[in-house]
Amino acid sequence: MERLHAAVEAAALLLEYAGAAVILIGVAAATVWFVRCGLRDRAWGRAYTDYRANLGRGILLGLELLVGADIIATITAPLTFESVGLLALIVGIRTLLSFSLETEIEGCWPWERRRLTDQEARGR
Repeated sequence: MERLHAAVEAAALLLEYAGAAVILIGVAAATVWFVRCGLRDRAWGRAYTDYRANLGRGILLGLELLVGADIIATITAPLTFESVGLLALIVGIRTLLSFSLETEIEGCWPWERRRLTDQEARGR
């Protein structure tokens, strides 16, 4: 049982590292893409808009991995009201950040997406 406990802790730690790596790689890739597009097209305004969206996507994916790591880590931690409350707070904050980032990237509220997609399809 102790081996399983250690393996789950290692998996959670690996997911945390993966989440941080995804965020760092996302920032680097978005920055390179921003500079490349800005220099190529000289449309810095559009490149900046794309840059923000690409940064958000990288952060969003990294946050999802970090939330997964937190959830897995609770399996190994002794369950107390304090540890569960802390997990709920962390997951809540990260979920709020994810929601905010996704709204920023898409440019609309999640519940408006389908209506906008339907309007675009009818407009074609």
